[in-house]
Amino acid sequence: EDHPRLLSSCCLSALCTNMQDPSADTEWNDVLRAKGILPPKPQEAEVTEDQLVGMVEDAIQKQTQGKQIEDMTLDELEALEDEEDERILLDYRHQRMAEMKAFSVKAKYGSVLEITAHEYVKQVNEAGEGVWVALHLYRQGIPLCALINKHFDAIASKYPATKFIRSISTTCIPNYPDHNLPTIFIYFQGDMKGQLVGPITFGGMNLTQDELEWMLHEKGVVKTDLEENPFKKRKIRDVMTASLKKHRDAEDSDDSDD
Repeated sequence: EDHPRLLSSCCLSALCTNMQDPSADTEWNDVLRAKGILPPKPQEAEVTEDQLVGMVEDAIQKQTQGKQIEDMTLDELEALEDEEDERILLDYRHQRMAEMKAFSVKAKYGSVLEITAHEYVKQVNEAGEGVWVALHLYRQGIPLCALINKHFDAIASKYPATKFIRSISTTCIPNYPDHNLPTIFIYFQGDMKGQLVGPITFGGMNLTQDELEWMLHEKGVVKTDLEENPFKKRKIRDVMTASLKKHRDAEDSDDSDD
């Protein structure tokens, strides 16, 4: 009689044997990495300024064969400069291509996915290694929910490495109260990392796409390219509006006195 653990080991061995390239960027390998069967894929390191300087210095040493730069002629220096410029640019191009390839592997979403309750585990808890998920619970007929759905579409297109999904609240969570809508749940590798709940959290119908993007950035979902918190502009605008209203009210009061 075969021992269950022995069968399990044999199956695992067969899987690993049939897998041609464990380092390949395939959905099957992603599943094995998420289950801990394969180790995490190493990240491509960015070329730093110090590394570029080191590359130049090493190349110069090889090219000059130990000859000091101050001892070289102008022609020798010009030839060396042309060769090293080309070499550095080529190395940097290769590095950038590797970085772009790594990003393209992650950038596999780019749109908002509508899910039902039975798809929750697959799309959220089993999203995969290194995947951020933003889930919007909404209900039709609530204007702020419709606004966030609109912003979600634009932000999802801007950050295709993040999974953006939405679901009708009661479809995903039975009896979920409407006064908690809109709600955004934040997940990373299947674990909840944060939540944004209720209309007050979002600041009502004045919520802009940049403001929502900044809120998601603060939760870690995206790395925004916005240079400053857009809510600061709203505060300035609110102060100016209040001041203008106060001034108009004062003028109206003066006119009524006359």
